[in-house]
Amino acid sequence: MNTAPPRPGVDPRLSGLSVSQREQLHAAARAIRDGQLDVAERLLDALQRLAPRHVEVLRMQGIAATRRGRIEDAIAVLRKALALAPHDALVLNDLATAQANSGDIAAALHSWRQACVAAPDYPMAWFNLGRNLQQLGDSEEAVSALQRAAGLAPELLPANILAADALVHLGRFDEAAAHYRAALARHPACGDAWRGLANIKTQPLRDEDVTTLSTLEQRADVADSDRIAMGFALGKALEDRGRYEDAFAALAAANARMRQLAPWHAPTFSTHVARVIEAGRQLPAPLDATLGHEVIFIVGLPRSGSTLFEQVLAAHPEVEGASELDDLEAVIAEESHRRQQPLLAWMTTATANDWQRLGQRYLERTARWRMQRARHTDKMPENWLYAGLLGAMLPGARIVDARRDALEAGWSCFKQQFYRLPHFACDLTDIGAYTRDYQRAMATWQVEQPQRVRIQRYEALLDDPEREIRALLVFCDLPFDAACLDYHRAMRSVRTPSASQVRQPLRRDTARAAHYGALLDPLRRALVDAG
Repeated sequence: MNTAPPRPGVDPRLSGLSVSQREQLHAAARAIRDGQLDVAERLLDALQRLAPRHVEVLRMQGIAATRRGRIEDAIAVLRKALALAPHDALVLNDLATAQANSGDIAAALHSWRQACVAAPDYPMAWFNLGRNLQQLGDSEEAVSALQRAAGLAPELLPANILAADALVHLGRFDEAAAHYRAALARHPACGDAWRGLANIKTQPLRDEDVTTLSTLEQRADVADSDRIAMGFALGKALEDRGRYEDAFAALAAANARMRQLAPWHAPTFSTHVARVIEAGRQLPAPLDATLGHEVIFIVGLPRSGSTLFEQVLAAHPEVEGASELDDLEAVIAEESHRRQQPLLAWMTTATANDWQRLGQRYLERTARWRMQRARHTDKMPENWLYAGLLGAMLPGARIVDARRDALEAGWSCFKQQFYRLPHFACDLTDIGAYTRDYQRAMATWQVEQPQRVRIQRYEALLDDPEREIRALLVFCDLPFDAACLDYHRAMRSVRTPSASQVRQPLRRDTARAAHYGALLDPLRRALVDAG
C-alpha cells in the first residue's frame, strides 16, 4: 500500500515511489504499449522487489501478464492489488479484463460493475461493461452503460459507435443514427460511423452524405480502414439513388483495398473443404444421438436470409435467438491447442468419447443462452464447414442451411463489409468459388444425414410463408406457434447487419443484381457449377 503522501504535481497513483522509480514505471508502461513485454516485465519485477505493496506496480504487472497470456498470474497479482485498494476502479477494470480472458465472463461483469460503482465518472469501466454486455446480447443494459461512457468522454468515439450499434440491434434506429452522427461531428471520416449508418438499411443516407463521402474519399490523410468503410457506405448510397455503375465502382474500390489487407486464395480453401468433407465421413457413431438437441445451427452464405430464419425461430417461446456465436470454433480451437495439432490432424483419430466431451463443452459454453428458454440458435454462417463433425459432436442438433438465389446472395456479400468472416467476399470470382464449396459440402450432409440438415430457401419463404415456417418448425422438433408467423414483432436484440430488415414484414423487392448487367458477369460465370 502507498505510504508516502503525494508530492505536489505527482500523480497520486504514483505516490510512494521515488523519481527514478516513477520513471521506471513509465518506461514499463511504454514497453507494454509497444508490445515489448520482456522489457516491461524486467522493469516491473525490479520495481516490485523495491515496492512490493505498491498498487500501481502490481496493477501494471497484471496488465503485462494479461498481454502475455498468463491469465492466472494476471488475476492473482491483480487480486493482490485489490486487497490493498478494494475500491480502486482501475484495478477492478483490469481484473475484469483478465477474468474475461479466462472465460469467466460472469466474474468479469461483476468486477466491471464494481469499478463503475467505485468510480462513477471513470468512462473506461462503463465502456468495457457496455461492450461486453453487448457481445452477450444484453443490448438494453449495454446501451445504458455505453451512453454513460459517451457522456463522460465525448471524445471516446467507440462508446458512441457501440451505443449506436446496440440501439440498432434493439430496433431503435433514430437514436442509433443520432449517436453515429455525433461521432461524425467529431471525426467526419469515422468509418465505423458511416458503416453503421449505411447498415440501417431502412433509412437511406442523405444527399449531403453522398457529397461528404465522395469528398472524404479523395483525402490523403484518411486511414485505410476508414476509407474502406466509407467506400461501402458510398456504394450503398449510390445504389439507393439508382446510380448503379457508380455504386459498383465505389464497392469494387473498397473491396480491392480490403483484399489487400486480407488476401484470399480460393484453390487452397477448396482443397481444405474437400479434406474436411472426407474426414467427416470417417467419424465414429455418437454415444448419445440426442446430445445437442437444444441447439439449432443456421449456416450458409452470408446475406442469404439466415437472420430472417433466426428471427422466425426466436419468435417461438422455446427458442432463444443467440445470433452469431464463436463457441463452436472456440471449442475446436481449444482441442487443437490441447493436442498441439490442427483440426484435420486429429479429426479422424478422435474417439466417440472425445466427440461427446467436445459436444458437452460446447453446451457448457453456451448454457447462458438457455437460461430462459430450453433451446437456442447459433447463426454463425461459416459453421457449414463443420456440419460433418457436428454429426459426431452434437448429433441431436438441427442444421438449417439458409439458401437464397446465389447471384443475389453473392452480390449482397460483395456489397457488405465483413469484419469477422474470411474475405472471400472481396472478389466476385472468389464469391462464386466459395459458394460452390459450401454447396458441395452441405449437399453431402443433406443427402447422407437428412434428419440433421434442412435446406431452407429464402424464395420459398416469400412464396408461402406459413407453409415454410410450419415445415421449419417440424424439422426443428418444435410445436407450431402462431408467433412465428409474426416474427417481425419479436422483441429481441438482432446483432447482424440485417437488424432493420427483419423487423419488417416480408418484402419481395430485395433483388438488386439485375440492375448491374454485365458488371456481374464474373460472378455469373463463377456460379455456373454452383447449382
